[in-house]
Amino acid sequence: MTKIEELIKTGKHFLESNRYDEALGVFEQALLLNQDNPDLWNFKGVALRSLGRYEEAMECFNKSLEIDPRDKNAS
Repeated sequence: MTKIEELIKTGKHFLESNRYDEALGVFEQALLLNQDNPDLWNFKGVALRSLGRYEEAMECFNKSLEIDPRDKNAS
């Protein structure tokens, strides 16, 4: 399992546990490793949206769609 895959797994666990601040930190770490992954931007957006940071979340969702216009997971 790659470092990014480990971070995604950890971040998703934090999201499912309603630990949104921690999830956000993990997804930001993963984005430092790869900013061209639309899923990472989408996960970061979900964490931000869950924290009520809607404008920042929209920026992440838009970035996800910019990278992959057919990203069906972009919220």
